[in-house]
Amino acid sequence: MLIFQLAVILLASKIAGDISVRLGQPSVLGKLLIGIILGPAVLGIVTSTEVLSEISQIGVILLMFIAGLETDTEEFKRTGKASAYVGVAGIIVPFSLGYLAGITIGLPQIESVFLGLLLSATSVSISVQALKEMGKLKSREGTTILGAAVIDDILVIIVLAFVMSFAGGDVNLGVIVLKKIAFFAVAILLAWKVVPWVLNKFAPLRVTEAVISAGLIICFLYAYLAEYAGVAAIIGAYIAGVAISLTKYKHEVFEKVETISYSIFVPVFFTSIGVTAEFTGLLQNIGLIAGLSVLAILTKLIGSAIGAKLAGFQWSNSLAIGAAMVSRGEVALIIAAMGLESNLLNKDMFAVIIVVVLITTIVTPPMMKLFFSKTGEKLKV
Repeated sequence: MLIFQLAVILLASKIAGDISVRLGQPSVLGKLLIGIILGPAVLGIVTSTEVLSEISQIGVILLMFIAGLETDTEEFKRTGKASAYVGVAGIIVPFSLGYLAGITIGLPQIESVFLGLLLSATSVSISVQALKEMGKLKSREGTTILGAAVIDDILVIIVLAFVMSFAGGDVNLGVIVLKKIAFFAVAILLAWKVVPWVLNKFAPLRVTEAVISAGLIICFLYAYLAEYAGVAAIIGAYIAGVAISLTKYKHEVFEKVETISYSIFVPVFFTSIGVTAEFTGLLQNIGLIAGLSVLAILTKLIGSAIGAKLAGFQWSNSLAIGAAMVSRGEVALIIAAMGLESNLLNKDMFAVIIVVVLITTIVTPPMMKLFFSKTGEKLKV
């Protein structure tokens, strides 16, 4: 059954992606929508299984690894201030208005805080693909978005630990913060000293594709360590990509990993997002879904755009950056699952949030296409 599902996903995602591009949209939009059509919500040809979920997880890890390989580290250093502004402002606005929305619809205070936190999350895995297709991944805007996503992830997870400690969860805030500091310290040290050494040791081995294997080992270990430290695995994969981009093996690893990723793993990731969508029993909450979706889109768009503007970008560029931060993706899904487990979300609200996350993910590529088409101004000096 898995083999048949993989064949269907690959065929459908490539055709849907091509149609999307012909209609003037990023191919990722077509892949997301075809997932909904193939999944239980419409045709039921493809169902979400544990194995498919694991393949999808590898896909998003490799996607962010490739983004790291393509990162211009000098540009990354120059956009540090802008990334901080975008990341922080992109949390403050959705968190504040999400909390107020929770109070307005009658949620208890702690659950309202959790809703605000959910709306503050971001996942740029979808945005990365759209940026690649538009040739903007290495631009000042693209680098700012990637940096802001790292900052956003760290801050949201720390605040989440703080909220769950108040909610009665067995959470030690000090330990949470220390684990994150330790992860980034170790990650930087390994990138500086160990990653080049590992690649140099693997290169002479008399086996096929030794360097590519070394690159993938580094990528998966970084992703695992990040997840263990409470940081998203995609952040670890991204840092691994940046580490290898500083070595002479950058282009060799990039070319081979891109081929492996886009031939199977990345299409499965994009399509599986749509496959997981379930719309049964949601009609009675359609008003709440619509309201929270609009709130989720506008607060992230405006908040992140304000941060970019404060950092010196023109409004058109700022809105393009804001659009790229709108998708909540797998980061929000993980937080929502934690909320359900700790009774900070009831089952009905959890189902609503899943649909809202899906909507933010689907609207991100066309929004980026719209706003990036209007850019052209350069950063103020």
